[in-house]
Amino acid sequence: MRIVIIGAGFAGMYAALSAARLRDIQGVSPEELEIALVAPEPTLVVRPRLYEAKPETLTAPLQDVLKAIDVVYVQGSTETVDTTARTVEIARIKGAKKHLSYDRLVVATGSRLFRPNIPGLAEHGFSVDQLDDAIALDRHLHGLAGRPARNGRDTVVVAGGGFTGIETATEMPARLRAIFGKDARPRIVIVDRNSAIAPDMGAGPRPVIEDALRTLGVETRLGASVASLDDSGVTLTSGEHIESETVIWAAGMRAAPLTAQIPAERDNFGRLLVDRDLRVLNVAGVFATGDAARAASDNIGNYALMSCQHATRMGAFAGNNAAAELLGVPTKPYHQEAYATCLDLGEAGAIFTRGWDRTLELVGTEAKKTKQQINTVWIYPPPAERAAALAAADPERVGEV
Repeated sequence: MRIVIIGAGFAGMYAALSAARLRDIQGVSPEELEIALVAPEPTLVVRPRLYEAKPETLTAPLQDVLKAIDVVYVQGSTETVDTTARTVEIARIKGAKKHLSYDRLVVATGSRLFRPNIPGLAEHGFSVDQLDDAIALDRHLHGLAGRPARNGRDTVVVAGGGFTGIETATEMPARLRAIFGKDARPRIVIVDRNSAIAPDMGAGPRPVIEDALRTLGVETRLGASVASLDDSGVTLTSGEHIESETVIWAAGMRAAPLTAQIPAERDNFGRLLVDRDLRVLNVAGVFATGDAARAASDNIGNYALMSCQHATRMGAFAGNNAAAELLGVPTKPYHQEAYATCLDLGEAGAIFTRGWDRTLELVGTEAKKTKQQINTVWIYPPPAERAAALAAADPERVGEV
């Protein structure tokens, strides 16, 4: 028997850990139930931190963890999925192809930034979506120091006033002073089509966010969006033109394209519709998890978000349930009633909220300590020690806040 997990992000990592945990509990050998994780590299990209400086350091190795729990790592990119034949085709180094059969498949392919067909965006826009994107932006920012301080060199425009946009924008003043010198006065502008900043955060935390933006000198252009980009900067739908050599796109996510190969219904974000056990509806043997799945997180109408917090726990349930079906033991319905948000605000601190209504609990330096704990400890892989790694993957405990 074989479980194939596609993706080594937060959901894929925890799917592998959790499937191995149940296999171990049931006393089944790795030869009887093989767990294979397919990804281009055996590393976890710490994607929630890619708005920070030195993005090339924001990865964590997985090879030793996978070895410790007897998970087979298959290097390559999954190109095709045949749910009828129950096989995946993997593109390997130097163009070689590998076909891998499965008894259960876990789609944990994550998400990608949605880049609309805006004139100039592909040529002139940056992002912090993937590791290569964040590294390219960091190199660009450092390269600005050698250019004349005019024509928008010191101006950064961030398109998108949601979580990623705010964290990117509020980190920029300190990042640019570190590059240009402590006396630099960079200009940061957030552009968002909504009438209020952080539209998903609600009215409670918003005054704290707005105060932090004022403290940092971050400007906003609300009720407008990006119309076009060129060498000179960005033109907004309001008609305003902002000179800038750095425009960062941070607006909108979509499930990774591979989900389109699964013959199932998807939502507007491209996520596969799943039941409470995270099975893809009407596709035998296939589970979806993390940003690839639209899953109810409770019984009162809340759905998992495209976030690390939800991906880790969903991954643990998906891996457990894929293994449970093959081992003939009961599955565990995914649930995640607790929900918290910790938003970094750069040198202005952070905010920590709890619940879907985002009740404000911590602000400033106290919230910043919690954010740093999350970013540097909680979201990293468990130690590469068998007992500790398996214990960390209990689906009923993963992602508790």
